[in-house]
Amino acid sequence: MPFIDSLCWLCQRPLAIAHHGICSICLSLLPTLPHCCHRCGLPAEPLLSFCDECQRKPPAWSQLIAVSDYSYPIKYFITRLKFYREDKYVPLLSRLLLLRWLDAHRNQQIERPQLLLTVPLHHTRHWKRGFNQTALIAHRLVRWINIPYREDILIRHRATPPQQSLKAELRQHNLTNAFSCAGDIRGLHIALLDDIVTTGNTVAEITHLLLHHGAASVQIWCLCRTLKSEGK
Repeated sequence: MPFIDSLCWLCQRPLAIAHHGICSICLSLLPTLPHCCHRCGLPAEPLLSFCDECQRKPPAWSQLIAVSDYSYPIKYFITRLKFYREDKYVPLLSRLLLLRWLDAHRNQQIERPQLLLTVPLHHTRHWKRGFNQTALIAHRLVRWINIPYREDILIRHRATPPQQSLKAELRQHNLTNAFSCAGDIRGLHIALLDDIVTTGNTVAEITHLLLHHGAASVQIWCLCRTLKSEGK
């Protein structure tokens, strides 16, 4: 009988490569995103690179890529990693994001960044959780894409409540002075990695901070983009 982790986590068939987590059939059957705006990552009219809102008032970041909507099974894998410390999901999630970036690199002309950063946790949350789940993914991505990763540049000063739990008028105040930049990033094209982008306010706040400190551009990479217009 195959060892349990050599079986696909979705269909229970034996895996050719155990650490991939899911088989090639289930990989091909993962829910796909609709056609999304290259800038904000929300659904857009077919054949349009940018949605009407981004053509009128684009976000500060240059492009956003996501693996999935915030739905099963990616939602499940993130939850098990983030709240149950099941780090066996790190290779799978890292691989899915790599495949998504390679697709965007080929088909959307998204540039290879010069530096990868992750949305930081407040030190108390990091201590309670024991790790930053996006940092675990980042360490794998930079080896595959061959770019540097720095954990010490972005600092979170306040343990803010989740943006999606707040009313719209409170979201921006929630993030005021929550982050600082502690490194020289002048002239660099940066990718900012988060696990889930919902309202977009957190990555927008950090993007403005990075651009203020001289970054040439900022891309947003995420595993899940909640596909709704609220808080865009």
